Amino acid sequence: MITVFWAFIVGGGLCVLAQLALDLGVGKVTPAHVLVGAVVVGAILSGLGLYSPLVALGGAGATIPILGFGHALVQGSLRDFTLRGWVGLLTGGFTATALGLSTVVILGFLAALLFNPKRKY
Repeated sequence: MITVFWAFIVGGGLCVLAQLALDLGVGKVTPAHVLVGAVVVGAILSGLGLYSPLVALGGAGATIPILGFGHALVQGSLRDFTLRGWVGLLTGGFTATALGLSTVVILGFLAALLFNPKRKY
């Protein structure tokens, strides 16, 4: 039960920070800006070794939000760099996130087939 609590606290806290960035952003901050910024922040924190303790504490609460995607990219690149050298540095992020990205593409395609999406102009 305590694991679920910390996942909720960490994941909710990260989502609150993203919402605050969107609401309090200077100028015309769009959801795309916040999305890309969160991936970059997650990657930087992971590269500095600061995101792994958050994952240890929050589990899925830290890996599921978009900051976790940046973390997965960096960790995959670092892991494959030790195994394959410079080529692994370039390919590791793809292998670490391939399952998640494939799932999103397949489920998005199935949703489009089932629910007849309409264009917004």
